[in-house]
Amino acid sequence: MGFAKYIIMFREMRRRKQELSKEECIDILVNEPRGVLALLGDDDYPYSLPMSHVYTDGKIYFHGAMKGHKNDAIKRHDKVSYCVMGKGVKTDWWYTFKSVIVFGRIKTISDRDEKIDKLTCLGDKFFPTHEDTVNEIDRLLDKTEVFEITIEHMSGKIVKEK
Repeated sequence: MGFAKYIIMFREMRRRKQELSKEECIDILVNEPRGVLALLGDDDYPYSLPMSHVYTDGKIYFHGAMKGHKNDAIKRHDKVSYCVMGKGVKTDWWYTFKSVIVFGRIKTISDRDEKIDKLTCLGDKFFPTHEDTVNEIDRLLDKTEVFEITIEHMSGKIVKEK
């Protein structure tokens, strides 16, 4: 009995003229602080929630509590999407913004040193000083889960609402 090789297919963007380059997508992931994580929740209902993230080493990381709806959904199904939207520009006649959607697999980081490393990346993005980051990690490390999204597909586009 052989094993079938599965090829993951993602849709191509319909409006190709609006497509962002990979570099533009990464720039949004690096510079924007928040996105919306979409999971398969209870009774297979979509469950999405806003998250603060950091993009580093080609992956997306965020932290959260060690129990709850998000954790249960991740344990049941590791496929996720994550959407990040840029600030945009509003003029008198239209609004222009860029967004990125990532599809990937999520997991919990269990290695303590890696967990500290990724929490440091997160903290240094959001806290005023590195000392603040270290203090928060020391205080909350054993109460905090760190999640990693390995990106399987990423697309971005610019939208001009007229």
